Amino acid sequence: MQTDIRLGTFDLDASPPMNHSLCGGWITPVVGQDDPLRLRGIVILGADAPIVLASLDWTGVLNESHRLWTEQLAEAAGTTPDRVALHCVHQHNAPFIDHEGNRLLREAGADRLLFDEPFVADLMAQSAEAVGAAVRAAVPVDRLGVGAAEVTQVACNRRVIGPDGKIQYTRTSATRDPAARAAPDGTIDPMLQSLSFYREGFPVARLYYYTTHPMSYYGDGRVSADFVGIARANRSADEEGTLHLYFTGAAGNVTAGKYNDGSPENRPILASRIYQAMASADATAEDHPLDHLSWTTVPIEFNPREDLDLDRLKAIVADPNASTVDRNRNAMTCAWLMRLETKRPILLGRLDTNANSVLHLPAETFVEYQLYAKSLAGGVPLAVAAYGDGGPWYIPLERSYAEGGYEPSVSWVSTMSEPMYKSKIEELIRKS
Repeated sequence: MQTDIRLGTFDLDASPPMNHSLCGGWITPVVGQDDPLRLRGIVILGADAPIVLASLDWTGVLNESHRLWTEQLAEAAGTTPDRVALHCVHQHNAPFIDHEGNRLLREAGADRLLFDEPFVADLMAQSAEAVGAAVRAAVPVDRLGVGAAEVTQVACNRRVIGPDGKIQYTRTSATRDPAARAAPDGTIDPMLQSLSFYREGFPVARLYYYTTHPMSYYGDGRVSADFVGIARANRSADEEGTLHLYFTGAAGNVTAGKYNDGSPENRPILASRIYQAMASADATAEDHPLDHLSWTTVPIEFNPREDLDLDRLKAIVADPNASTVDRNRNAMTCAWLMRLETKRPILLGRLDTNANSVLHLPAETFVEYQLYAKSLAGGVPLAVAAYGDGGPWYIPLERSYAEGGYEPSVSWVSTMSEPMYKSKIEELIRKS
């Protein structure tokens, strides 16, 4: 039994400056801000070496960028990088960073880079300072709250399959086609889960997990944490002094498109539905003593998608006549392929308490992997945070490639990845 667990919190403004690239540089750059982007997290002490869990309101942090950031946070916490889980919420009016991709673009003279390197370097340094301060200010926590509530009329599966087994409709975050919106929800995980850490009856931190792309609309250059950020801010207003974190689950093929046509007035409506589930999950949470907490990892080495050719993609990045989206997206793909050559794996993580587990996954994992993980959990409440290391982009199912659609076309992993990925998830869940 562990009785000496302490917890520190940190919270930074991670909003980019004016004219900074958003979503990799292929949508309108920053022209203003509707609400701030946050980098929030907790440091857990007393369960072997410190554990850092962080949630960032950005589109993605990939490859070398993810490595560099987790290494800085680990050093600040006095731990090792494998015990740092840095996840993005995946809003799109937000930065999307990859150091190697940026280097390729810069060397090619591209005029819209993925991100501003001094800004990111400064934020990394600020976050490391904040983690160090969180360690010094950590307080004992003695109880857990483990809750769940169903979210209605937010998530739907974005891939509607027709009678021929191919994609009939793709429901993006904002979907206007009445026929696409009329199709059933499809495969989703409707449950929002919460994990709260208490000190003498007071909630020090609450962590929320829900599975959908978190955008109501984007592309207008207005920085925003969107509807999940608004819900989180409203929940924070309820409980002054409590840190509220939000993690996006395995939402690679899940959006709000069935319930959202992109009208600005829908953003607060979606936010209200998420907020109500947060409040309900907390109000009905089961109370447990905090008797055990541990962290486990399993490495995974994906193979690249079979038709990707590094030299051909580098040529697109270097082509001044290619579009910004083609140059920037392929710069990220090149960075992934270069990373695979080094054999540096991605780490899958699992946080365990005596009352629940949380699975930490990379990139835009499809929701079926989350549901598979839950089927293995043996009745133990299991939440999922995805969008960790974003290097692979989408991680679909094997059948998805034959079905077609957008997601397989921007997946950088082998079409045969599903059995290996599931086996690694099972290994992680079974690992003692």
